[in-house]
Amino acid sequence: ISTRSPLEGHHVTAHRSQIWQALRHIQNGAADIMLAGGTEAAITELSFAGFCAMKAMCSSFNDDPKHASRPFDSKRAGFVMGEGAGVLMLETEEHAKARGAKIYAELAGYSATCDAHHITTPHPEGAGLANCLQKAIEDAGVSPEEVDYINAHGTSTAYNDKFETMAIKKVFGDHAYKLAVSSTKSMTGHTLGAAGGIEAAIAAKVMQTGQVPPTINYEDQDPECDLNYVPNTAQSIESPRAVISDNLGFGGHNAALVFKAYPS
Repeated sequence: ISTRSPLEGHHVTAHRSQIWQALRHIQNGAADIMLAGGTEAAITELSFAGFCAMKAMCSSFNDDPKHASRPFDSKRAGFVMGEGAGVLMLETEEHAKARGAKIYAELAGYSATCDAHHITTPHPEGAGLANCLQKAIEDAGVSPEEVDYINAHGTSTAYNDKFETMAIKKVFGDHAYKLAVSSTKSMTGHTLGAAGGIEAAIAAKVMQTGQVPPTINYEDQDPECDLNYVPNTAQSIESPRAVISDNLGFGGHNAALVFKAYPS
């Protein structure tokens, strides 16, 4: 970007950490406006070979690829790789108003944790993600009951979707059954390093419109995944108060962003 424009500034290497670092730079007065997000073009023979060797990618729907990515469904069998990019423009309220920008939401909180449980398998009780979600909503100054939607990591793998569900229930208790949870990876595939930016943008858009994207290919309920995953058809939330976008990574890395409604 800097080679093609007059933009210069801070730089980090992790997609979700970029958004957090940008938020902190703005909060600390180091910048008025920042671009943050991620991009990935990983559909190569080497990437496929590695993830297939780990048995993380879906191979049981090769004759029906449109239905292969099915987060939280009982027949899920691994993720489908995707490519893409997602970038947010973060800025102070004063700067945004001065240039007449359209404000979608307030980025209010963030957290990152690490399980260090296993190189590929999440913590069996979702402890690391639960801790991450709890710290993120505390950082945002919202209560669990104010969260109306979670854009879940939802990779369509057996372990992730089960343990992510456990983490959500651990943090939100009975409210977990009242909020909406969906995985847009059911439609985009797993875009790896771009997922954090793409899904953060989706969460901000939900905050603005109240339209919750569905989890498509959801056909058979897994008894261990028993939340409202917005199956197959979008749902509406009137005046959403707060939404979360969370991501997990191999090695036990967890990150979550909290968006709040911006008063128009």
